Amino acid sequence: MVNLIRKIIYKLLTIQEKVLTFRLDKTLKRSFKNKTSKTIISSTEHVTLNAQTEINKELVRKNVEDIIRNTQNNPEKLIEFIEVSGTKVFKLKSRFLKLLNEEEGMIFELHGLKALLLNIITKSGISLKSKPIFIITDEKPDLILIIQQFYKWYAFRFNLPGFDYKAQQNFKKYMKNINDKSLNQLSMEDTLALTEAVNRDKEATAFALSFIQKGTKNANKKITEGGANI
Repeated sequence: MVNLIRKIIYKLLTIQEKVLTFRLDKTLKRSFKNKTSKTIISSTEHVTLNAQTEINKELVRKNVEDIIRNTQNNPEKLIEFIEVSGTKVFKLKSRFLKLLNEEEGMIFELHGLKALLLNIITKSGISLKSKPIFIITDEKPDLILIIQQFYKWYAFRFNLPGFDYKAQQNFKKYMKNINDKSLNQLSMEDTLALTEAVNRDKEATAFALSFIQKGTKNANKKITEGGANI
């Protein structure tokens, strides 16, 4: 049963990775700066000057690999790591996540009635703005899903771009409907912020898929090396 669930999650992540290859087809002629990147786009070229972002991405990847190894691939320990690092972790029933139209894992800053509802459900006070939190359900946490979400949490903590409120809201529109007409009306800054959000999600998904593939190879190697000698 566990292997079946993992196969389903692997398939979903693979599909998600393909969906995230969507290219934002715009003619932009100005420059944009985020925390660590500068992007120059014209009708004929897309050049990204993001040396610091690339350095930070590599640090995130390596650090997450080390943390996962040190926690012995234990999803509960990864969740504990998130909590002791200062991000609140809440356990909610799946029906509450459906009510919020959110998924298990990182829930970044929310505004408005949705934020108010989340704050009430998590007993975080009465406010129309919520803080980033990590949500798990009352079901046993799946390692692959937690790894993907842990990667996003760590990238957020590392101040990689793409996790601000507006970028995440546009990303949700993007995931729900790539052809959402409102996305075509975004300013250059918002479009590039959305691109950063897409990149962060792709990186988290690719990392989780890579983990699965490495795990499968290691398992096959152990089976081969530990097989009976005839």
